[in-house]
Formats: sequence, structure tokens, C-alpha cells
Amino acid sequence: MSAGVKTRERSLITPEGVDLRLKLGEAGARAGAFLLDLTFMLIALIVVTVLLIVAFSQLGAAPGASGRADAFAVVWILFFFVLRSFYFTGFEIGPRAATPGKRLLGLRVAARDGGRLSPLGVLARNAMREVELFLPLSFLLSDAVGVDALISIVALVWCGIFVLFPLFNRDRLRAGDLIGGTWVIEAPRRKLLPDLSAAAASDAYAFTTAALDAYGIKELHVLEDVLRAKDDATLKAVAERIRAKIGRPAKPGEADAAFLEAYYQALRGRLEGRLLFGQRRADKHAR
Repeated sequence: MSAGVKTRERSLITPEGVDLRLKLGEAGARAGAFLLDLTFMLIALIVVTVLLIVAFSQLGAAPGASGRADAFAVVWILFFFVLRSFYFTGFEIGPRAATPGKRLLGLRVAARDGGRLSPLGVLARNAMREVELFLPLSFLLSDAVGVDALISIVALVWCGIFVLFPLFNRDRLRAGDLIGGTWVIEAPRRKLLPDLSAAAASDAYAFTTAALDAYGIKELHVLEDVLRAKDDATLKAVAERIRAKIGRPAKPGEADAAFLEAYYQALRGRLEGRLLFGQRRADKHAR
């Protein structure tokens, strides 16, 4: 493993007590994701602008018509405000915790304390983007009277400080990440390992519906990571926690890895079955 990858590795202790090794997103990938998101926002803005022009034209109120330009401007500015304010927050507060740009480049937002990603944390990290970038950029791009060269220079320096801020701290955190208690990690798309996706659960392992409803999709992903890592100490610790949670003592001679693989397969089947009926259980806290 290269030194660069090692320096981006972090230990994250989940609420289940599992030590996961995560990789922080590279600065280049994060910048690329942000540029992609800006591109998607620009496309949305262009599409809405064209639709508004068509709509106003159909109503006999073209934007250039006297007395109607203000109405067009109000609607356009309102949409731009909503898009700028809620694009990042809306996507990152969802189950994937990532904007389309982040998803394309294999990134996602996570809570630094290993807990659930809270809406307040997501809101805080994205509200700071207004101060970090959009507000000073509005000064740079503004042609309003009174915005002189000095203010433009200050705005440019302000942007530079915040844009380069992740390069000067160990965890590659934006100012918004510091306030929101978040960081951006790698989350590449992966197929299930053959022994996890294809292996049928042994007849020796039978789990009740209550036992399978003890966990959700988030815990399933954690369990998958544990099985991939194949660390004996972690397998033992997780197996003990699950047995205690579902009230199923270990049988004599029962291997922790075999028990976890069987539970993984049964839990996955249960969650997929619920999804067919429109019932999505994000994690063990959901009902």
C-alpha cells in the first residue's frame, strides 16, 4: 500500500463497537465532485430558465415585456436560491449521504464520531459553504456600484483561504466539516464477494423474524465490511454483540465467521423482501 493511501486511512469506531478502516477522500476527487455538482446545478438552472421563458411567453408575458420582467426575475432568483441552498443538503441528508458528483467519484459524507449522520451536521457543513465560497464569489461577479477593486481582492483572498483549507489539516476537512462534525470518505461501488452473495445459509442456522428485524441496512453494510476484513478479533466481538442482541447463545463449537455469514445472508434476504413491499429500514433505530 502506498504511503499516500496510508496517510488517508482513519479508524472509525461504529456504535456497534466495530473498528472500520476508512479512507479519506482525495483533495482532487473532492474538487472534481464539487465541479460536477456545480455543472449539474448550472444545467438545472439553464433548463428552468428556458422553461420559465416558454411559460411567460405562453402567458403573453415575455420577460422583456414592460412590467413583467420583475415577475420573471423574482421567480428565477427564488429558484436559484432554493437550488443553491438545498442542493447539497438535500442529497447529503439522504440515505446515500452523497451528491450526484460525490457518488460518481466514489465519495460520501460520514460523521466523524462514528454515529449516524445527523441532519443538523449536514445542514451546518453546507451552510458554511455560503460563507466559504458563494458569498465572496457573489462580490467577485457583481457589477454593482460600490464594489471596488479592494473588495474584489479581499473576496478573492477569502475564497482562496477556504478553498485551500483542506490541504492544511490532517483530515482534509473543510471549515464546514469542522463545524458539522463530518468528513468525506471514499465509498467505491463494490459487488458482494461471491461467498457473501451466493452462499446459502446453513440449515443449522435458523433466525426468527424478530432476530432479523433487530438490524437494518446500515448494520448490514457494517457486517459486510467485517466479513470482508476477516479479522478474528473483530469477528468474535461482532458475533458476541449480535448474539446478545437477538438473544441467541453460541452453540458448542460454533464458528464466529460461519455464524456471521449465515446471519448476513438471512438479514439480507429479510431486508430485500421488505423492500419488495416498499418497507425500507435504514438502520436499527428505524421502525
